[in-house]
Amino acid sequence: MTTHNYFVDIHVLQDLPPSNINRDDNGTPKQCIYGGVQRLRASSQSWKRAARLAFDKLGMIPREDLGVRTRRVIDLFSGEFKKRGVDDQAAPQLAKAVLAPLKITEGKKADQGAYLLFFSRPQVQELVDQVMALRDQWEGQTGDGKRLAEILGSIDVPGIVGRGHSLDVALFGRMVADLPEINVDAAAQVAHAVSTHAAQNQFDYFTAVDDFQTDSGSETGSGMIGTIEFNSATMYRFATVSTRQLSDNLNDASAVPQGVVDFIKAFVLSMPGGHQTSFAAHTRPSVVMISLRSDQPVNYVSAFEKPVWSSRRGMVEASEIQLAEFITNETERWGDRPLLVASSYVQVQDEPSTKTLTNVFGPSLTFTELLDSIKHKLSESNADE
Repeated sequence: MTTHNYFVDIHVLQDLPPSNINRDDNGTPKQCIYGGVQRLRASSQSWKRAARLAFDKLGMIPREDLGVRTRRVIDLFSGEFKKRGVDDQAAPQLAKAVLAPLKITEGKKADQGAYLLFFSRPQVQELVDQVMALRDQWEGQTGDGKRLAEILGSIDVPGIVGRGHSLDVALFGRMVADLPEINVDAAAQVAHAVSTHAAQNQFDYFTAVDDFQTDSGSETGSGMIGTIEFNSATMYRFATVSTRQLSDNLNDASAVPQGVVDFIKAFVLSMPGGHQTSFAAHTRPSVVMISLRSDQPVNYVSAFEKPVWSSRRGMVEASEIQLAEFITNETERWGDRPLLVASSYVQVQDEPSTKTLTNVFGPSLTFTELLDSIKHKLSESNADE
């Protein structure tokens, strides 16, 4: 187990063109008031989900080694039992019996629980394996719930679900009110992303043409008229990972360096999927700064409490410089010195600003070099312990 706790802080500046990646219940891009002005906002939940899905989409981790979050846990386990040759009638009975120790109350539908449950797929497979190993005892007994519970009672269901989590469960955690012993304290925290400047929502008025109507010539006008709200902004994003908590959740200190690197890559390169068909806002960050600390996580969003404004530089470059200047002042005030700072960022034009960026961010690395430097430092720290 990791004995020393490090905090891996991830700071990102990223421009969003016209888009609506994270909307509220009215379809409006999410917003907040910060520094006395309206900002564009993307919720932490939306970016955590995007990062979680990116593990598979970016080909970093096989899907079967990741988690699944669902209310349909009975249906999930039933499907796994059917794959092992269990008939359609017995499979749901086995699923209910093996899940009974988790105290999952039924939802409105028979195949659903009352709330979402975040499982690691390898844990699901281990439970199914143990149930199938007892097949000679329960076969022909699945109609007797009490007898089935006795047969499967030897399986330590909470123990299996409560240890050796997949990376996504280890990072984002799990809360089960009815069975707190299987709760997982999240190793990662993700802040709501906010624009570095004031940002007002705008409206896209669109018309859709009826092709057949046009061909027939019988009618004129649009087949459909509507509006979509959108916004554009330069966003500051922040996340942090506790290496000790991640080590505890994975039950494997040696897996922490690669786990942290995988999370950085997924968080940096992911994008929430709202209205992407309409806007295709697939940008990549202008600044990625990773700070390895031994004291506490530090979110630098306060750099933008005074909103950025620069018609000459544009918001990305002005935000980059304002962030670097803020970090310079914070370092002098608090006297903190991270164990490592590794950054990848776009260069600016004037020499004084270039010097400021270099002093704060260090040399601009490729993203691969950045990831390698973090992994090497964490691996080195593990070896020292």
